[in-house]
Formats: sequence, C-alpha cells, structure tokens
Amino acid sequence: MVLLTMIARMADGLPLAASVQDDEEHGKNLIQYQTQAKQIFKRLTPSSPNRCTIDSGNYYFHYIIVNDVCYLVLTEKSFPKRVAFSYLEDLQNEFDMLYGNRVNTVSRPYAFIEFDNYIQKAKKTFNDSRARRQLGQLNNELQDVQRIMVQNIDDVLQRGQALSDLQDKAGMLSAASEKYRKDAKTLNKKASTIKIAAVIILVVILFLYVKFSWF
Repeated sequence: MVLLTMIARMADGLPLAASVQDDEEHGKNLIQYQTQAKQIFKRLTPSSPNRCTIDSGNYYFHYIIVNDVCYLVLTEKSFPKRVAFSYLEDLQNEFDMLYGNRVNTVSRPYAFIEFDNYIQKAKKTFNDSRARRQLGQLNNELQDVQRIMVQNIDDVLQRGQALSDLQDKAGMLSAASEKYRKDAKTLNKKASTIKIAAVIILVVILFLYVKFSWF
C-alpha cells in the first residue's frame, strides 16, 4: 500500500506537494516518516542516485529525481517495487506537465498542494491489487528494479551519510568490476597466445623429429 507521497525541490529540499494515507492504522506512525522524508530531501545532492530505495523499519522509501525535483513514496514492504517506481513516474509526468516551469519560482512550502487531488486518484489506482498485477506485467521490461540501490535509513540519516557518498561507492564498485572484466579479458588473450605458441612449438618439434628420424 502507498502510505505517504511527497514531492520536493532538489535545490533546497522545499516540499512542493504531499499526500498522507488517512487511516487509524497508519496515521499516527506516519508523522515520523514525514520527518524522515524531509531529512532525505535535505541530504540529496546533484550527485545522489536518481533512483533509490531506502529501508526504514516496516516500510520502504522509494524515490526518483527528474528535472531537479524529487518524487518520494513510502510503501509497505510487501508493495511491489516495480509498481512503486511506476507510480512515481506517473506522478512525475503529470506534475512536470502542470507545474514544471513554476518549480523554481515558489518560495513557500507545499505551493502545489492542490496536486494532492491527482495523487489520491493515482494512489487509488496503484493500490488496487489487480491494477498492480497488470502494471507489473506491462512494465516488466521497462525497469530493472533489481539494480536500484537499496540503503538503510540509519546509514542515510542517523549516521550522517550523504546519499552522494552512496553514489560514489556505487561508482567505485562499478569501476572495480570493469577493471576486473578488462584484466580477465587480457589474461584470456595471453592464455590464448600461449596456447597457440605451444601448439606451434609442438608442431615444429614433431616436424624436426620426423625429419631427422626418417633420415
């Protein structure tokens, strides 16, 4: 289930729009997650991952960054990641069409709070189990959610680790993987060269042996 949706400006973390699930089961607990969401916005930088999942207790934060705007959703862990990111992409397309050219002109929080009307409609659609299954199938080839970085909320907030650091680490791992791949390729080439040389030497030895033994 989609529990909390927030949209914020990257430059300063200013919340632009939000929607919270209004029910007794989750209502009281969501206040702390709203605070966490605002802290996440404050820690985003231009080098932060543009797609990320953050593990926060019983829930997941998922976010995407497009055109210097962060779209974030809090879902139950059982909610499919693929559908969560499809939901965020749907919000991004609509929000950018309506307010994209005004994002940098506003100075007060929740300047586009009326966008909650669209969020509620989208949330209802994406929370529907049958719709989730259909969307999951339709988007099967559009997103590789397994490759989206997953981080713990403690690392992001309590330990003061900036999300940009995560991107750096991901880059280092990617570089190390590429170096390993190139080294392995080079070793394979050298091994092939050695094998060819060994075959040639063996042929020459056999040729000489046959030649001299014959005579």
